[in-house]
Amino acid sequence: QVQLVESGGGLVQAGGSLRLSCAASGRTFSGYVMGWFRQAPGKEREFVAAISWSGSNTYYADSVKGRLTISRDNAKNTVYLQMSSLKPEDTAVYYCAARRVGIATLPGSYEYWGQGTQVTVSS
Repeated sequence: QVQLVESGGGLVQAGGSLRLSCAASGRTFSGYVMGWFRQAPGKEREFVAAISWSGSNTYYADSVKGRLTISRDNAKNTVYLQMSSLKPEDTAVYYCAARRVGIATLPGSYEYWGQGTQVTVSS
């Protein structure tokens, strides 16, 4: 089992920045691919970014490329999502997730999920 706890969400003005964190406990964190997803009201959960176990490979949704950056610190069992140039359409609950093998973009491909953290971007 892997337990994931997100933090760092909040209210920010358009153009602003936030850094989300996801702390993991349980099984060896470094063995997992980590992903960030988001879900806006009335919409399906969508892929945002993912990072390989070593941190050497990352992948982003087109809508966030150049504005959001995923990173991880395996010594701290934590994955981050640095968010900049935020837009109102980035408003959503953000979730981190873990899976064992390979970067994936489908929510159903991930085994473990956090409870989510709300990000609200005002115009």
